[in-house]
Amino acid sequence: MGDTGGPYTLGQLAEALGAVLEGDAERVIRGVAPLETAGPDQISFVTHPKYLPLAASSRAGALLVAHDVKELRGPLLRAASPQAALIALLKLFHPSSPLTPGIHPSALVASDSRVHASASVGAFAVVRPRAVIGARARIFPLVYVGEGVEIGEESTVYPNAVIREGVRIGRRVIIHPGAVLGADGFGYAFDGSAHQKIPQVGGVIVEDDVEIGANVTIDRATLGDTVVRRGTKIDNLVQIAHNVEIGQHAIVVAQSGISGSCRVGNGAVLGGQVGIADHVTIGDGVMLGAQSGVAGDIRAAGQYLGAPARPVAEARRIYAAMPRLPDLLKKVRALERRVRELEARLGIESKVGTESDDG
Repeated sequence: MGDTGGPYTLGQLAEALGAVLEGDAERVIRGVAPLETAGPDQISFVTHPKYLPLAASSRAGALLVAHDVKELRGPLLRAASPQAALIALLKLFHPSSPLTPGIHPSALVASDSRVHASASVGAFAVVRPRAVIGARARIFPLVYVGEGVEIGEESTVYPNAVIREGVRIGRRVIIHPGAVLGADGFGYAFDGSAHQKIPQVGGVIVEDDVEIGANVTIDRATLGDTVVRRGTKIDNLVQIAHNVEIGQHAIVVAQSGISGSCRVGNGAVLGGQVGIADHVTIGDGVMLGAQSGVAGDIRAAGQYLGAPARPVAEARRIYAAMPRLPDLLKKVRALERRVRELEARLGIESKVGTESDDG
């Protein structure tokens, strides 16, 4: 986060956001804050109707709301899309730190690498031979950029990230601290006495406008490439194995793991702690709820939940039934006893389970 911008008058904010102002255009706003903590010189926001009661009691000096909100009184900035306006508002008050082009004296940059004159390479960063760093790219301190790596224009790599040899990164990519791109895939062959390492000689491709969270690991392919397509966003602590391909504009939430050679479609959403077995295909528009486990292909768009993952309506019925299982088991055993008693009276050999059965 860069230096704080502002202050701005409400009139200036309305013009910058393309919003309709209800209130004093000369009122000065010095920052953005949540409804609960905003003060008279701050603006807050309502992006969902459920927050209207909280907004009504907020001390904020102004509120950013939708055009159709009628429950609140000014000062108000009305926008067609409060969410989009909020993004613009945050950028106004928290602009990115200005880029200082050049290579820090302590950085170790190979003579045959190519660092654009407008790019920035921070202190103690390492840029290995034949690496290419594009225009206005920002390499923070202590980043490792391996041999032959390509980093596109206006991309940002934060401290302590590792970009191993042969990884190709597109434009406007953001890589957060501690991420490792291009580590060896987890590939071994057991020869009867030991696990023999399979050389991992492929690469990683990260297309334009991807964001990769802190401590994410994206392994290089055995052969070919592990690929993350344009616009996909990956949360912290995600593992993406070798030869995976993730489509455009997908979302992968924290602590998820995608096993080798999986295909994840365009616009797919993986909730927190989702696990996907190897060689599985997840179709376009599939949404997997948190902690879902996927062992087979899911190709039809829709919401899925559970382990194994099922359509969400079915999964919810199963979850709703689970607390009742102990009582249901008792009832079944009681019915089994009655059936055995009836069979004994009638002289019929019983085929009903015994009390010791697990059900």
